[in-house]
Amino acid sequence: MLGKIQKWGNGQGLQFTKDLLQEAQLNVGDEVSVSVQNGRIIVEPATKVRGKYNLKELVLRIPREYQTEELDWVEPVGKEEW
Repeated sequence: MLGKIQKWGNGQGLQFTKDLLQEAQLNVGDEVSVSVQNGRIIVEPATKVRGKYNLKELVLRIPREYQTEELDWVEPVGKEEW
């Protein structure tokens, strides 16, 4: 698809066709992250983060050698099967 950057008010804009947005799984009103990498403009869906933490970033900070373990907090009180 060829497009043309146009002046919109005090800014510039680029229109996307409905088909292109569908292929990118985006809708009108969705928030996007816009960045520049190696001279290319990258537009991708914004990841909404509740609060101030991003789960993906937190998981990346877990040391590779970390081993999980199972914890048993209480004794069964009924007919639970574990």
